[in-house]
Amino acid sequence: MSLSSTVRSNGVRIITMDYPPVNALPVQGWFDVADAMREATADAATRVVLLRAEGRGFNAGVDIKEMQRIEGFSGILGANRGCYEAFKAIYECAVPVVAAVNGHCLGGGVGLVGNSDVIIADEDAYFGVPEVDRGALGAATHLSRLVPPHLLRSMYYTSRTITASRLHELGSVDAVVPRAELDDTALAFADEIALKDPRVIRAAKEALNGIDPVDVNRSYRFEQGFTFELNLAGVADEHRDEFVATGGNLET
Repeated sequence: MSLSSTVRSNGVRIITMDYPPVNALPVQGWFDVADAMREATADAATRVVLLRAEGRGFNAGVDIKEMQRIEGFSGILGANRGCYEAFKAIYECAVPVVAAVNGHCLGGGVGLVGNSDVIIADEDAYFGVPEVDRGALGAATHLSRLVPPHLLRSMYYTSRTITASRLHELGSVDAVVPRAELDDTALAFADEIALKDPRVIRAAKEALNGIDPVDVNRSYRFEQGFTFELNLAGVADEHRDEFVATGGNLET
């Protein structure tokens, strides 16, 4: 399990998540994403970030099996803080973040791409927030940046997923390509941004964040309050235990 970060000569920083088998990130993994994004901000040579993943899917959210192995509330507290820090660091990254999404992008994965600047996905990619089925809440803030309000509600209440092709029609995903072309397509987009004056691009990122109608950091933190309530009530543990007992089906 690892997270790597490399910078190409043209200033494209590639951050790769690799947490087999499904890229469900452990607590530390979320903090590692946040640290990598902050490193990109601090590095004047970084002009754009490409966030990608190895393996069968982009991200399956938090590692619920790890969480259920941890006694008390430290697991949920760590995961919630880690997700908050990762999403926040992506949003506040001083340069644009391009997400290259392969396969599933669920739960916390939607938080990662929802706060990214550009999304490019493969033909098999799908997105969803199954939190209701896990006895928790969260990432509606980020899903709302991908779909219209009423579609957000229907997806959130039912835990249904949506394809990259549908999000492309809605304008949320910039391009949908065959899996074999995903990395090259995303890298080409990042290369195009890297050609621009980095002083202007950093100013543009700050300006665009400044005109966003919703404060994504505060909005997500508000959601997390309900997650804590459900955990204290024991509801979340019931659903997570069931998830682990049934083998962890990603689509439920």
